[in-house]
Amino acid sequence: MTQRTDTPPTWDERAQLTTFLDYARDTARAKCEGVSEEGARMAPLPGSPLMTLCGLISHLRWVEYYWFQVMFLGEELEGPLAGATEDDPDPEMRTAVDIPLARLLAEYEEQSARYRRLVAERELDAKAKRPIGDGRYVDLRWVILHLIEETSRHNGHLDVVRELVDGRTGA
Repeated sequence: MTQRTDTPPTWDERAQLTTFLDYARDTARAKCEGVSEEGARMAPLPGSPLMTLCGLISHLRWVEYYWFQVMFLGEELEGPLAGATEDDPDPEMRTAVDIPLARLLAEYEEQSARYRRLVAERELDAKAKRPIGDGRYVDLRWVILHLIEETSRHNGHLDVVRELVDGRTGA
């Protein structure tokens, strides 16, 4: 079972931000514990064929990639997000149906560890290499806060999908 805590080891800003991001990540993983492979691919919400546990975990993985590697570090966009179009805005969710949940979770955890190191090595005031839509350059603090919000919002989706898939609640 995934062990989670939202209590940081120290009370400085960095520890609080990283603890809450890890708590949200751990909650996403906990929502998937014990689900069958079939259940991980079920889309129980009418009108939302991409809203699966696999699709949501893939989305969380690629959202972090986008904000840390593309926006903050300024790397070129690669992977399924590079294929996003107006007709297919979430290819990372659609293609996830062919990937085992265990692999998606392992990739998400591996990437999370890499981003923990990135955050530990940089100042929270460090500016992103690419601007957001309005032309401003956000700082690392904003990226972390945004990812806490994004992951927490999708944890609500994971909770609903999981309950509809097999009745499990909590985590």
